[in-house]
Amino acid sequence: MHKKSLALIALLASLGSVAASASDLEVSNAWVRGTVPGQKATGAFMDLKSVEGAALVGAASNAGVTQVHEMTMDGGVMRMREAKKLDLPAGQTVSLKPGGYHIMLMDLKKPLAKGEIVPLTLNIQGKDGKTTEVQVKAEVRELNAMPMEHKH
Repeated sequence: MHKKSLALIALLASLGSVAASASDLEVSNAWVRGTVPGQKATGAFMDLKSVEGAALVGAASNAGVTQVHEMTMDGGVMRMREAKKLDLPAGQTVSLKPGGYHIMLMDLKKPLAKGEIVPLTLNIQGKDGKTTEVQVKAEVRELNAMPMEHKH
């Protein structure tokens, strides 16, 4: 039974989905936009859902710099800035997606090709103020990839 549980966890992680009971966070649809040679930055995207409520307060990866970012349009000009904290209201799905909040991977050491897996660490602050790490494996999609449409 134990081996079957480990196999199921490994399968879910390889599909970009992981549930972390320590932080009460569900992560799904994790992916990273591919890059071309010489490109030093890209974004990671996913859906986050906290059962009890939490906040995304940071991220890490094997990129030189990893930050939670918010992209907004201001008078027709795209602006991006680091977000120190992203609230994850209880029971609501918060989508990190192109054109909004996302994980910015900067100072990349090599191009990211379709099909590669990028390990990410999300720093999640619970309602008790304690921060836990949630490990996510995000698959690289093509450079022009967009989020998958969800069917309900």
